[in-house]
Amino acid sequence: MTPKRVMISADHGLAIVYFLQSDLVPTLLDAGVEVILLTDDSLKEQITQRFGRPGLTIEGLRLQQARSYFLKKDPSIQWWLDFLRRAGASNGINLEAVDSFIRQVEAEAHPRRRRLFPLMKVLVQAMCRSKPLRRWLVNLQNRYTPGIYTDLLSTYRPDMVVASTPGWRLDRYLLREAARQGIPTGAVIVGWDNSSSYSLKGAPVDWITCWSEIQKSELVNGSDWLPEQVSIGGIPSYDGYFRKEWLMPREEYFRLHNLDPERKLISYASSFVSFSPNIQNVEALADLVTNDRLSQPSQLLIRLHPNHFMDVERFAAEREQIRKLACELPHVHVVEPVPLGGELGYYSGEDMPEKSSMMAYSDVFTTVYSTMVVEASVHGRPVVSVCIDSPVGWPGKYTLPLSQIGGWPTHSRFRESGAGKVALNREQLIQAINTYLDNPEADQLARQRFVERECTFTDGTAGKRTAAILLSKLGINDAP
Repeated sequence: MTPKRVMISADHGLAIVYFLQSDLVPTLLDAGVEVILLTDDSLKEQITQRFGRPGLTIEGLRLQQARSYFLKKDPSIQWWLDFLRRAGASNGINLEAVDSFIRQVEAEAHPRRRRLFPLMKVLVQAMCRSKPLRRWLVNLQNRYTPGIYTDLLSTYRPDMVVASTPGWRLDRYLLREAARQGIPTGAVIVGWDNSSSYSLKGAPVDWITCWSEIQKSELVNGSDWLPEQVSIGGIPSYDGYFRKEWLMPREEYFRLHNLDPERKLISYASSFVSFSPNIQNVEALADLVTNDRLSQPSQLLIRLHPNHFMDVERFAAEREQIRKLACELPHVHVVEPVPLGGELGYYSGEDMPEKSSMMAYSDVFTTVYSTMVVEASVHGRPVVSVCIDSPVGWPGKYTLPLSQIGGWPTHSRFRESGAGKVALNREQLIQAINTYLDNPEADQLARQRFVERECTFTDGTAGKRTAAILLSKLGINDAP
């Protein structure tokens, strides 16, 4: 019998973790399914060397060709279609994240494009209330279906094409072409905020998997998915956390970063960089540890954000400011994400031991409502979301005060869960950190319940469970 074939689009570093560094793809292969994984063309050999095994084929995703098509074929129309897709979700869910996106795009738009915004915002408001209008927009996108992947689809003849988004990025062209050829399509939710922030499909997609009942509700009530199209598989990327597979010994980790084993460890994961500087948070934390303003002697470890390494002047400038602080101040250290390379950049699974160990050994973990509030809670660590407003913002660019983002869907769930604390100024920051330094078990039960609600499966089986969903879509019901 001819084996089933699945073509998977892994167009992001986090997708590599989701598919290859979990049990998902290995489970498919063990079931006799052939997997063709498409990823950054320049990384084909690297991915093959690390993850290659019989039944797995690595091909290029042709991102440059897809981007060229977007920029050359009716670029203005395609830009507006993508904007309306993301901005036009149903008002049946919390749309604060989407509304912030709209304000940012309008503020930073070219003057010619900005002139059309009053009309487009009227259309967005109508879409938020009208399912037929949203369906019209989703179908209208399909007119832009280039033949970039015709030869791959003809060569491999996959029984199913799966992407790490339902066409929210350039994967839309692969999914549209597969659907046009009558190949079943599917998608997975890789990120915590994806189901509440990225809105409507960018391509015809038959089914999708997500982390939790919460995300399923967002997909159904915000993006018009039918309940039977949405399956809950948990989050495969976190299986290694739950199973403690990536954890380094504490002594080894402290030596790696020249940390003092006698001082408490306060860590900070930069976040929300696209909307706001982080330097004011970092400076506040650095002051607390350098001048011993906390209840116990402490040290600070700052994790830079992948965006800090983009070719964007303001992001790079903040990166250098943080590096300078670490050079000049005692007890302040910096850790940088490890790049996977190519277009997948600094969002990668290359440093999962680093991330896991940073969270596990932090006495208090701090960030700006990052997804890492969930990850740190998985590790059982106290979490403080630091939301000190920047006095200057991003000059010349849209800036969203951090004190005003607590209503975003994921942010509000963290606050309402009681799993951690929020600090809007230095006084609140001192109080929150000291609470956890003096009572590390505070809010632990709330953290456990928060993780259970957000991740669903906490036993390290999400990869196998999600693979079982894919196998069932292929008509294979006996997972290995």
